[in-house]
Amino acid sequence: MPARRVAETRRAAVLGSPIAHSLSPVLHRAAYAELGLDGWSYDRFEVDEAQLPSFVGELGGEWAGLSLTMPLKRAIMPLLDEVSETAASVEAVNTVVFTEDGRRLGDNTDIPGMLSALRERGVEKVESAAILGAGATASSALAALARICTGQVTAYVRSEARAVEMRTWGERLGVDVRTADWADAREAFGAPLVIATTPAGTTDALAAEVPDAVGTLFDVLYEPWPTALAASWSARGGAVVGGLDLLVHQAVLQVEQMTNRSPGPLAAMRAAGELGLTSMRRRS
Repeated sequence: MPARRVAETRRAAVLGSPIAHSLSPVLHRAAYAELGLDGWSYDRFEVDEAQLPSFVGELGGEWAGLSLTMPLKRAIMPLLDEVSETAASVEAVNTVVFTEDGRRLGDNTDIPGMLSALRERGVEKVESAAILGAGATASSALAALARICTGQVTAYVRSEARAVEMRTWGERLGVDVRTADWADAREAFGAPLVIATTPAGTTDALAAEVPDAVGTLFDVLYEPWPTALAASWSARGGAVVGGLDLLVHQAVLQVEQMTNRSPGPLAAMRAAGELGLTSMRRRS
């Protein structure tokens, strides 16, 4: 049955810097079309930390919500009336919902988005896990693992400062974290779940080290895709969860919160994301 058409005028957008290549508009607009929200629009705005307070302060009552990407996920927090427990646990907000009475509510859909992407591939519990990297995404990965990993998580990092950060996050999130040097990252492949959180190209050198009979790799990148590591992992028979899976699942949760419609149209948003990536690659 076609969605009931709704002509109410509402706005949402993704903010960040840089933002030009964000796929969020493609995903959210596809959701609005599927849900029959004819009066809804979703845009992207180049906004840095210094510009954020004035941008948010000037938004009118037609605004339903915002998606936040780097470097704004922490900078937005002082501007909010309430922050969810999930977002507070990693000190990062990627979703803001504006209520009818003008309150600003912050949440983090990256963490449940990771869990949904893994669940879709049959990963609901693991006895141990490994994380490649130690940035902001790694802390979200730890928060997700706090809910599904029953044993130790090993984080492979490049410096002692990063190692300290990951152990601190582990203590805060209730995860048993062991840190190891990046030079030994190939040892991660023995874990039933490996989450790669590093920038493009960082794990390429590890691709040749992937053994047969591997577990599940969750590589948070979606461009370029597949990464060398993901391609090697798949070729050796392992299951792969990609960055587009994460992007779509967290966006579905954002749509549900901003529109108050559930469930979000996962299939339509994934199809739109795949088309968007294809177009992006043709332009590059």
